[in-house]
Amino acid sequence: MKLVLAADTAANAFENGSTGASAEHGEDLARIGDMAKMFGVTLRTLRFYEDKGLLNPKREGTTRLYTRRDRARLRLILLGRKVGFTLRDVKHMIDLYDPKGPNTKQLKVVLDKSEKQMGRLLKQREALDEAIDDLTKAMDVARKALASRQPVAANG
Repeated sequence: MKLVLAADTAANAFENGSTGASAEHGEDLARIGDMAKMFGVTLRTLRFYEDKGLLNPKREGTTRLYTRRDRARLRLILLGRKVGFTLRDVKHMIDLYDPKGPNTKQLKVVLDKSEKQMGRLLKQREALDEAIDDLTKAMDVARKALASRQPVAANG
């Protein structure tokens, strides 16, 4: 999994395509609806991630404004969920990021958790392959049984 030096690195992918208002200091901000469309998630999902401390949008009154960092974090959250990490694990790995440090601890944790998750995914793949094989065989038996019970169509 590419939880590479967390937020800042992933943010670059969204810098050019992001929408939203510009704040002071020239920071590109996105509203909650823009974020939802950009990432294909619901508003409820974004609020949930905020409640869990995974995202921390700026506020202007009741309007949530997401920064490049928030977009990078969301990308990493979604990647982590896609490969099967818990939100707690994702938060832990992202929170270890230090923009001024070497992030050795973060990278070690990411690698350790990723290796363990890879093992789980490979076991799941093996179980799925076995289930697909079993189902294919059962379907073949059913097709043969069905074919032997149907009368042959007459030509003419």
